[in-house]
Amino acid sequence: MKFRDYYEVLGVARTASSEDIQKAYRKQARKYHPDINKTKEAEDRFKEINEANEVLSDPQKRKKYDTLGANWRDGQEFRPPPGWEGASGHGFNGNGGMNGFSDFFEAFFGRGGSPFGGAGGQFGGAGFGGAGSFGAGAQRGRGPGGRTQRGSPAVEAEYEISIEDAVKGSTRNIQLQDHTGKLRAISVTIPAGTTEGATLKLAGKKGESDVYLKVKFASHPRYSVVDHDLIVRLPLSPWEAALGAKVDLVLPDGSIKLSVPAGSQSGGKLRVRGRGLPKKGGGRGDVLAEIKVVVPTALSESEREIFEKLASVSRFNPRSAA
Repeated sequence: MKFRDYYEVLGVARTASSEDIQKAYRKQARKYHPDINKTKEAEDRFKEINEANEVLSDPQKRKKYDTLGANWRDGQEFRPPPGWEGASGHGFNGNGGMNGFSDFFEAFFGRGGSPFGGAGGQFGGAGFGGAGSFGAGAQRGRGPGGRTQRGSPAVEAEYEISIEDAVKGSTRNIQLQDHTGKLRAISVTIPAGTTEGATLKLAGKKGESDVYLKVKFASHPRYSVVDHDLIVRLPLSPWEAALGAKVDLVLPDGSIKLSVPAGSQSGGKLRVRGRGLPKKGGGRGDVLAEIKVVVPTALSESEREIFEKLASVSRFNPRSAA
């Protein structure tokens, strides 16, 4: 059995943070994804990258892997220490594990690992951006309730989608590996109103496994979701918050004009009804615009004069109520 140096595969140091690992993984996955790079070498490299990410992005797997120390090098002959999970009984043949992983992986972590990348791993269809991505938690062998599908093991995986796709709905083309390690191209329909934790079932064609994708929302710089309500950050200038204003609020399905009451405070929320995620029974959740008063960091000479004038005439003391 050959040792796998997962840090070398992703091109990161052993001290790399989880963020650094994910950045390296996404960069490598884009380069070698079968939709972009059609060579056989790229397909093999893509599998290596996913296996490395499966281990290094999972804190428990990474901790276990790191106990081997830094002295091993990729390709060296290796035997796992006594007592390690999966170290015997797998019938290793040197040509890769039963799940499309290497023998080295299965010797340490068994056959239950995911071929889609570790926790937070992100490679998806349609150019990787907002198309959805796979994460940890894929299991093989049985679908929900322990059912075996069509005589072939069902494939389960976590599937990451954008909040925009959850609001408007979308169709994405993705690739995944089945229980034999073979890559399959699949079209995924994301219905409008899809919520986090929902499961999308994709029926396999004749001779193929059914696929169950558990939905997870990708992190977003502006939006978050609670049930069917959409939480949106609303930055305001000090004068907009103090005097009131009508401001543009950008939502996943378009912009609206929002009235901001005079005297609005950071942390306050303005409700916009019926512009959140669609509901199955009809209607939509709400949008909650969370106010954040933003102070300018650089002032022109005239702006400074105005603020100094305000400071000299205002009796407002923000600490009097503290």
